[in-house]
Amino acid sequence: MTKGGAVKSAERTLAILELLTRHEEPMSFTAIAQALRYPRSSLHGLLRTVVERGWADFDPEQRSYTLGIRTLEAGNAYTRALGLVERALPLMERIRDTIDETVQLAVLDGLHNVYVAKVDGRQTLTLASEVGRRLPAHATGVGKVLLAGLGRDELEARLGPTTLAGFTPHTLTDKERLRAHLRTVSGRGFAVDNEEYTLGIRCVAVPVQDWSRHTVAALSVSVPAIRFTPAHREKAHRLLLDAAHRLSTALGYRSGPGGRSGVVPVG
Repeated sequence: MTKGGAVKSAERTLAILELLTRHEEPMSFTAIAQALRYPRSSLHGLLRTVVERGWADFDPEQRSYTLGIRTLEAGNAYTRALGLVERALPLMERIRDTIDETVQLAVLDGLHNVYVAKVDGRQTLTLASEVGRRLPAHATGVGKVLLAGLGRDELEARLGPTTLAGFTPHTLTDKERLRAHLRTVSGRGFAVDNEEYTLGIRCVAVPVQDWSRHTVAALSVSVPAIRFTPAHREKAHRLLLDAAHRLSTALGYRSGPGGRSGVVPVG
């Protein structure tokens, strides 16, 4: 292939990935061809290559394409390179200084959330979390936000035959109820932990998204149940939304058409 041909192929390959990034729903070959107006023979070859290399996935039943696992790996590497924790800590400290409650940052690992940063308030509060600790994602606010950010197939692959452990009477241990709850979390843009891992502790959590609109982390404020009034929760929620928007923007997130941002939901 000539140098000019190689450049054209690279440009067309990147255009395919950018198109799939902009569309949250799977796209058929016809939809991609109509959007990009490439010769069908060339498009077939390009799509076959990106699927083989893991940058796109092809569903043979639906005959549709979506982003592949390599895009998530690249996004995670980009996030690590930017220093997620270093960027988050000043924002977390600002929340703590305003509301005097404990603020946490977590990422997803399988079906567990891993705490990567924590800023303690002065209030007496006994939490199971600490930096580096893993907790079952279905039983925490940050974990439910992270699970809600997965695609349906990815969520099902992770859930598999796993039995969801119960920690308090409030823990969601039924998978169907958890799936329905995660759809609610995804739709409204935040999760609430109602004493689901530790009795007496509640929290509100919001997603942090990167340039590709993937949820890469979650921020939360944890509060003793006795202080978790609607007004206190709303204040914590507003502070978290602002911090998550700032952090997501630093990671390359951009608002969609009309200026609405997925990390600043109406809630």
